[in-house]
Amino acid sequence: MRFRFLAPAISGRGALDVEDALSDIAWLCENFALARIPNPGPQVNQIVVSLMDREVPFGEADETVTQYFDAFNITNGTCELELFYD
Repeated sequence: MRFRFLAPAISGRGALDVEDALSDIAWLCENFALARIPNPGPQVNQIVVSLMDREVPFGEADETVTQYFDAFNITNGTCELELFYD
């Protein structure tokens, strides 16, 4: 499941730094996204949470938009960060 949030504070003067933004993303996964997984319903094994400073239609590119995202596996009812490295 994908959850997209507007967060104007991640861009511009006095912007929220990347560490705080990623911490907020993890919080949103645990405290917002998990509660919205349908039960009963299709089994969800991954949640992707993104923050962007302004709305962009899904799938469209805009290099002027600041955006952060993370993917999480659902493990024992919690969000476990899915690492993207070799």
